[in-house]
Amino acid sequence: MVGATSVIRHARIGNGPHKSPWLDGLLARKCPKLAAVALANKTARVAWKLLASGEAYDRAHGASAMPAAA
Repeated sequence: MVGATSVIRHARIGNGPHKSPWLDGLLARKCPKLAAVALANKTARVAWKLLASGEAYDRAHGASAMPAAA
């Protein structure tokens, strides 16, 4: 949660290293605290999948697998 809150803070001031359409859309729809919970959940799910499968993280694959914001 602490890491997600930091990412949210940097995204809101436009100071983050990577632009995330998913996160921008989420922040447009939800309050920052709820967005931080969603981001922490997403991060935990990715970490669990990587640990369980032994795969390496591929940023390009992860970005293409994300559903488009509605």
